[in-house]
Amino acid sequence: MSAEHVKLLIIGSGPAGYTAAIYAARANLHPVLYQGLQPGGQLTITTEVENYPGYPEGVQGPEMMQDFEKQARRMGADIRFGIVTAVDLSQRPFRVRVDEEKEILAEALIIATGASAKWLGLEAEQRLNGMGVSACAVCDGFFFRGKEVAIVGGGDTACEEALYLSKLCTKVHMLVRRDQMRASQIMQDRVKHTPNIQIYWNTQAIDILGEHKVEAVKVKNTRTGEESIIPVSAFFVAIGHQPNSQLFAGQLEMDETGYIRTRPGSTHTSVEGVFACGDVQDKIYRQAVTAAGSGCMAALDAERFLSAQEHAQRKQASSAVG
Repeated sequence: MSAEHVKLLIIGSGPAGYTAAIYAARANLHPVLYQGLQPGGQLTITTEVENYPGYPEGVQGPEMMQDFEKQARRMGADIRFGIVTAVDLSQRPFRVRVDEEKEILAEALIIATGASAKWLGLEAEQRLNGMGVSACAVCDGFFFRGKEVAIVGGGDTACEEALYLSKLCTKVHMLVRRDQMRASQIMQDRVKHTPNIQIYWNTQAIDILGEHKVEAVKVKNTRTGEESIIPVSAFFVAIGHQPNSQLFAGQLEMDETGYIRTRPGSTHTSVEGVFACGDVQDKIYRQAVTAAGSGCMAALDAERFLSAQEHAQRKQASSAVG
C-alpha cells in the first residue's frame, strides 16, 4: 500500500490539537488530524468547565470538545479516528504509521498528544472522577468553595494546589506519604504557615468513601498502621502528570520528565518542521485555554515554516531553469 502524502499532520485532539486544526485549515494547509486513543483529550473526562472564556454559563468538558471538533471540521480540517503508533523524524517528509498499518508522509508535524494525570490506583478514583475526585485544583476547586477537601502529594504542584484551595475552602487536609516533602523550601514554608491547611505526615490514602459523590477519605499512617477517616467533599490528586511523549523518545529533545522542549516563545522543537503544543510541552499551566493558545501558535509556526519551504523550492526550481 502506497503512503499518503499530506502537507500538515496533527497528532492529538484536545484543545491544542483542535485549535491548531482550525488555524491551519483557515490557512489552506489542509491539515489531517488523528484523534488518538481519547478523542478530545483530558477534557472528555471532566464535568463542568467554568473558566474557559465564551461559555458564560459554563460547559461540560465533552460538549466543549465537540464544539472544538465541529468548528475544525467546518473550517475544512480532515479529522480522523486513529492512533499514531510509530514515527520517523529522521528526514522530511516525516514518516508516520497509524494503527500499525496505514503510512503517512507529512511535510510538517504538530504534536498535541497532551499529558495524563498520575493516579494512586484506587478503584474509587475512577468511579468518583468528576464527582469530587479531581487531578486539577485550579479547574475544579471552585465547585467546593466553603467546604473541606483533601489533597494528596508532596511536591511543588501539590503545595501550589493546596494554597489555591486554601483560598476557597474552609480546610485543606494535605496528605503526605513520607515524613518530608519534595517541594522547594519556599513552597513548604508557605503551606506550613497557612492556617487552614493541615498536613498529615506519613499518611497514605487507602480509599475514597461515598456512593455518588466524595464524602470522606480513609487514610493509614504508614508508620503505625493506624487507620482513620477524614470527612471531605473533594479529593484532589497532585502527584504529577505524565506527558504523552513516549512515541517521540530518542527523536526529540525532552526534559528529564519527558516533556517535549520547545524553543522559547515558539512551538519549534529540536527537529525542524516538528512543532509541539499543549500539555505535552507545558508542565506549568496545563489549562485548556493555554493549550488552545499554544495550538494557535503551532499552526502559525507550521504555516510560516511550510511557506518558507515552498518559497525555497520555487527559488531553487527557478535557478535550475535559468
